[in-house]
Amino acid sequence: MKAAIMRRPGEPFSIEEVAISKPGPREVLVRVKAAGVCHSDVHFWSGAFPVETPVILGHESAGIVEQVGGMVSHVKPGDHVISILSPFCGVCEHCLTGHMSVCHTVHGDEFQRGADEQPRLALNGAGMRQYLQLSSFAEQMLVHENTLCKIDPEMPFDRACLIGCGVITGVGSVFHSAKVEPGSTVAIIGCGGVGLSTINGAAIAGASRIIAIDLADEKLDMARTFGATHTVNPKNGDPVEQVKELTDGGVHYSFEAIGLKQTAEQAVAMLRPRGVATIIGMISPGVNIEVPGIGLMVQEKRLQGAIMGSNRFRIDFPRLIDLYMQGRLKLDDLISDRIKLEGLTQAMQNLVDNKASVARQVIMFD
Repeated sequence: MKAAIMRRPGEPFSIEEVAISKPGPREVLVRVKAAGVCHSDVHFWSGAFPVETPVILGHESAGIVEQVGGMVSHVKPGDHVISILSPFCGVCEHCLTGHMSVCHTVHGDEFQRGADEQPRLALNGAGMRQYLQLSSFAEQMLVHENTLCKIDPEMPFDRACLIGCGVITGVGSVFHSAKVEPGSTVAIIGCGGVGLSTINGAAIAGASRIIAIDLADEKLDMARTFGATHTVNPKNGDPVEQVKELTDGGVHYSFEAIGLKQTAEQAVAMLRPRGVATIIGMISPGVNIEVPGIGLMVQEKRLQGAIMGSNRFRIDFPRLIDLYMQGRLKLDDLISDRIKLEGLTQAMQNLVDNKASVARQVIMFD
């Protein structure tokens, strides 16, 4: 199969032939039809997060099941599926209490083949370790069935793939992590793909005032399409003070969708008493957040993180597709470009450069 290979951080991807194995027990071979280019991949391509190379990046994907191995029960050949990078084991404490996104096996080897088994992927005869259990910047994926959700075959692949990461991270953090109440006030810092999805989720949840914060006016204009009622550009003054002025003292909920120390701390500062700040941007390893401890105690402010929108993906994905079909989840407006696999390097560079016109770039494999 063709795949985009990253050999060293920051270097252009090379399109090469990669061997892919046949599905074993609990494994599924998927023909990838569309894959979103997510800023999370940029963190690994830039070297901010470590990854073993050579590697096939990519984790936001949708496709069609081609083959299944033994013991697979969730899907069959011909099914349309969305993948996710937070699979579940189904037996640990977190899974059994409904918190599948923090399944204790996510960062281990539960969903990989063992060292004594044939690798799923091989480049020039040498085995390659999968990236986040997926490696979806390729024509095919061989994955554990618990990384997949079967979906309505009427759902377009280019929009379906977005649900697997950016959309569930944004909308899920509103619904599950923060539990935004109707009529409340919300601020979202960062209007990339995840931030726009968070804005959309806040609108669906019935927030009365949704404040989008970004340095690019073009992105702020886009945010209004997704449901923002007000916009704040930090170039025009302290964003915390601007938010407080718009909300009579602070918001009930804030979301940090960039992954920076400064903006994470601002997310807490712009809360009203008993407000909840949720960090959904990827903050680099070794970076610590500093907030006034007395404010957490005296004003009962809360600071929390959320991974992948605290999802229950086999429940959430079909529901999100229903919201899209109803015209409430704005996936069409989220796609800024449809590209070929050969355009991946430029797509990643667009995200590095924080190109204002880019929300989500989608690789199409047809």
